[in-house]
Amino acid sequence: MKAVKWIAIVIVVLIVILLVVPFLIPVNKFKPTIEAKASTALGRKVQLGNLSLSLITGSLGIDDLSIADDPKFSATPFLTAKSVKVGVEMMPLIFSQQVNVTDVSIEKPQVMMLKDPSGKWNFSSIGGSAPQTPSSSSSSPNVAIGKLELKDGQITLGSTNSQKRSVYPNVNLTATDVSVKSNFPIDFSMGLPGGGTMKIAGKVGPVDEKDAAFTPQDVKLTITNLNLASTGFLDPSMGLGGIADMDANLVSNNGEMATKGQLKLSKALLVAGGSPATVPLNVDFDTKYNLAKSDGVLDPSTVKIGSAAAKLNGTYKSEGENFAVDLKIAGEGMPAKDLEGFLPAIAVNIPQGANLTAGTLSTNLHITGPTNHLVTDGNIGLFNATLAGFDLGSKMGAISALTGLKSSKDLQIEKMTTNLHMAPTGLKAEDFNAVLPALGNIVGGGTLDSKNNMDFNMVATLEHGIAGDLSAGNDIGKLTGSSSCKNGGTKIPFRIEGTTANPKFVPDTGGVAANVLKSQLGCAGGALGGLGGLTGAAKSNPAGVVNQLGGLFGKKKP
Repeated sequence: MKAVKWIAIVIVVLIVILLVVPFLIPVNKFKPTIEAKASTALGRKVQLGNLSLSLITGSLGIDDLSIADDPKFSATPFLTAKSVKVGVEMMPLIFSQQVNVTDVSIEKPQVMMLKDPSGKWNFSSIGGSAPQTPSSSSSSPNVAIGKLELKDGQITLGSTNSQKRSVYPNVNLTATDVSVKSNFPIDFSMGLPGGGTMKIAGKVGPVDEKDAAFTPQDVKLTITNLNLASTGFLDPSMGLGGIADMDANLVSNNGEMATKGQLKLSKALLVAGGSPATVPLNVDFDTKYNLAKSDGVLDPSTVKIGSAAAKLNGTYKSEGENFAVDLKIAGEGMPAKDLEGFLPAIAVNIPQGANLTAGTLSTNLHITGPTNHLVTDGNIGLFNATLAGFDLGSKMGAISALTGLKSSKDLQIEKMTTNLHMAPTGLKAEDFNAVLPALGNIVGGGTLDSKNNMDFNMVATLEHGIAGDLSAGNDIGKLTGSSSCKNGGTKIPFRIEGTTANPKFVPDTGGVAANVLKSQLGCAGGALGGLGGLTGAAKSNPAGVVNQLGGLFGKKKP
C-alpha cells in the first residue's frame, strides 16, 4: 500500500509539473527568433500571435499565424491560420532554451493563390531569399521537419487582373520528413467547386530556390466528380457543363510537366440548346506543359465513346483565367449507334421514337478558342445508316404528295454529310448533302439556335421525278394538268422547322424557292405555260400555281 501511495504522489507531482512548468518558461520570448527563422526559410515575413507551451503534448501553441504575400501580387497575407501547433524537443527547450521543431500542424489555414498576366504565381518566390539582414545569407537554409500537417483549410484561386475567385474547401495535407533540400512524400486532398474532390499522392522536392512552382514532382493525381460548370471551364451562363473524373500520373522536372492518364466526361453539354449526353466520353491523354511559357502540347491521344474511337492532338496556352486551345479531332468509320447517346451534347437529338441501328460516322473537327467559349469547325459524315422507327414519308406530309415517298418504319441513309460551325450559342450547318435511296438527294443548310429551334432551307432532287399518281382527279393534278413527271432531277424546295427531336417539314413556296418550284412543276405539263389544267389567269400569272399549291399544303400564300 505504501508503494502505491508513493506512486500516486509521484504521479500527482508529475501532473503538477506538467501543468505549472509551462507557465515558468517564458515561451513568448522565443517568438522573435521563430519569426525570424521562419521568415528567412520562406522568404516572406512571418508573424505569430501569442505562444503557449504544453509539456503533455510536447508542443508550442500559436494563436495566430500570418505569412505575407509577395508584394508584387497582394498586400494581404498569402496564408493565415487561427491555430498552429509546433512540436518541439522538450529537453533542449527547458534546459538550453533551444527550439528544435519536430512537427507542425496548422488548423483551418486560409491560402490565397494568385496568378499574374504572365502566368507567374504568387507562391513562386516562396523559399527564396528573405529580406536581407546582416545575419541572413543569400541562399535558403535547409529546413527539416519530421511531419507537416494542414487540416481543414481553404484555398482561394484567382488572378491579379480580375476580382473573380474560385474557392476550394476541405484542404488537407500531410507531409513527412520534410526538407527543402530533398524530396519527401506528401498526401494532399481538397474539395472542388460543385462537390468534387482532388487527391495528390507521391513525392515532391527538393524545393526550387528560384521558383517554387518549378519544384520537381512525381505524383498520382485523382479527380472525382468535377462539375465543369462550376469551374468556368465551360460557360455556365449558357447552361453548359459536364462531370469529369480523371486518373493520371504527373511528373514535373526542370520546368516541364508531363501528365499521362485517363479522363472521363459524363453528362456533357457543349452547345446551348442541347441536353446532357447519356453516354460518357473517355480520353486517354498524354500531354506536356512548359511552366515558364505557360503553354502545352497534347500528344496524339484517343477519344472514345463506346467502341467509337477518334484521334485528338493540338496545343493549349494559359491566357488569364482560362486556357486557349487549338485542337484537332479526327475519326473514321466510327459505329453510329455508339455515338447516338452523345449527340444531344451538341444539340443533335435523334427524332423521338427513333434510333440508329446501323451505319458509321466520320468526322474531322478543329476546336479553337478559350475553354469557356470553344468554337468548333469542320465536317461530319454518316454513311450506310439505318434510322429505325423514323417514317420520313409521314413526317414530310404534303411534300410526299409531290415526291411519291411512301411511308416506311425505317429510313435508309446512303450518306449524309455537312460542314459544321459550333459555338456555345448554337450550331450552323452548310453544304448539307444527303442521299436517301427512297427519295433522292437533299441539299441545303441552316441553323440550330440556343433553344434547339431548327431553321433549315432544303431542296430535294427526286430520284424518279414528281409522283406518277398525280391524276387529273386530285387537287395537285388539277394544277399540273394531269401529267406525270417520270424523268429524274425534279427539285422540290422545303424547310425544316421545329426541333431535332421533332422536326417539321414544310413546303417552301416563297422567294427563291418559289422559282425553283415553278420551274419543276412545269415538267408535269410539258412547260409551265402549257399546263393543261391551268386557268387563263394562272397561265398569265405563273406564280398563281405556286400560291394555289401552298394553299393546298396549308401554307400562307406569299
